[in-house]
Amino acid sequence: MANVTFSSPRMKKDVTVYAVAGDTQTLLSVARKNEIPLDFECENGECGSCLLQVSLLSDKSPYGVALTEKEKTVLRYAGKITAQQIEDAETRDMPPPWRLACQFIVRNEDILVTF
Repeated sequence: MANVTFSSPRMKKDVTVYAVAGDTQTLLSVARKNEIPLDFECENGECGSCLLQVSLLSDKSPYGVALTEKEKTVLRYAGKITAQQIEDAETRDMPPPWRLACQFIVRNEDILVTF
């Protein structure tokens, strides 16, 4: 199980939900299931409307971050990711701070999602 804490000025307080690791749910589907008010439009990784910040909440090494090509492109055009951060994600499993909720697969790690 993974604890996913959502934090936003749009909510009265932070909300922590449980996500089953390994069931390949995106962060967007976890948010929708738990009625978290994330913005989204295309749900396909092309528009960037579900952009958010993800932070690991433990001292453990992060799991592989698996950036999709769509996500890399949208984050690069939005100025939220650098070529070095993409390389670090692909070669050193260092997750970038900005992600797309519709592309981020929840892993077995506790995260803070800020939007």
